[in-house]
Amino acid sequence: MPPPEQSSRHALHPDVLRLGWVSLLTDISSEMIFSVFAVVFTTVAGASAALLGLIEGLADLSASSLNAVSGWLSDRSGRRKAWALAGYAFSTLAKAMLLLSLAVGNLAAFRVIERLGKGFRGPPRDAWLASIAEGASRGYAFGVHKALDKSGAVLGPLLAWALITALGESAATYATLFWVAFVPAVLALAVLARLDDRPAPPRAHESLWQGWHALGPGFRRFLVPAGIFALGYYSLGFLLVKAHALGFGVSGVVLLYALFNATCVIAAPLAGKLGDRMGRTRIVLLGYAIYGLVNLGMLAVGERWQLVALFALYGVFYAIEESQSRAFIADLEPQRRATAIGLYNLVTGTLYLPASLIAGALWTVSPAAAFALAAALSAAAMLAFVALRPADTAP
Repeated sequence: MPPPEQSSRHALHPDVLRLGWVSLLTDISSEMIFSVFAVVFTTVAGASAALLGLIEGLADLSASSLNAVSGWLSDRSGRRKAWALAGYAFSTLAKAMLLLSLAVGNLAAFRVIERLGKGFRGPPRDAWLASIAEGASRGYAFGVHKALDKSGAVLGPLLAWALITALGESAATYATLFWVAFVPAVLALAVLARLDDRPAPPRAHESLWQGWHALGPGFRRFLVPAGIFALGYYSLGFLLVKAHALGFGVSGVVLLYALFNATCVIAAPLAGKLGDRMGRTRIVLLGYAIYGLVNLGMLAVGERWQLVALFALYGVFYAIEESQSRAFIADLEPQRRATAIGLYNLVTGTLYLPASLIAGALWTVSPAAAFALAAALSAAAMLAFVALRPADTAP
């Protein structure tokens, strides 16, 4: 069934909101865990910052490793819901691992395996979202979805903070937190199961290589600046560790994480509207520029209020990067959206591993070096984007 007529440029199809509720519940669960994961991993479990960098990089790699396959499978079969549901279910099962142990090996395995589910669900869900959002308001739809997604990321850390404040900082508290976080993950599966699929025309005989080969030159050119940028896109866990080093306790770190997510919630729909109005080329470049400014700021930060401001600015960057890059790809590849988003996630996610490894290695020598490299790569990505002009061949 085609989507009903929309009454205005920025009207939303109800399924955009329903998919947003699924993401909201999932993020309440995930971000309760991730808001304390870096600290639990390095303090309770006793792992090093270098090992954190390795695990975070492997987590990003695992999230991207199935993206290309799931995107191709979704386009090949024309099915969106089945593949997205499988990814959400896999992540939920991975969270059950945390109910067993807080040992380094178990925590590391959870972090990697849970991201596999995220990687598998992403391209089918984003292609599903693009198919129910008109081109004139596609950026807004992706922005609203990201806002709902990150609303869960606000509520999750706040729930974590409330538990830590009430029960104290201890291994028993973290175990209780992981039990509580498991509940909304199960509820998200129940909501998603009730949604109707929005299938695309199947491509039953198209191989993975054929699907990649059919992607257009504009998308291929976009992969160059995206790849350069990914090399400087280290894990947020390093910012959380920096906050802890500046004197923020665990509850303060959790509140900073909630601030980052709250800023993202506010900025995502606004960034979507701005991208619809001024063009997604400019909004993607703006995201790169803001990330560079955040890293330059981290070179000079010395006061707590300055770090608070940088976390808020990081939320604005994240709102742009996580929503408008997907909307930009949907514009470039209207026929093979899931395949394109999957390949994009594979390329950038593969580069996140060396990015986090490099950041972890530099961190042991000088945290400033990690921030300086990220700022330089942001500038290089902007130059490559302007030079290659990927949007020039958009349909």
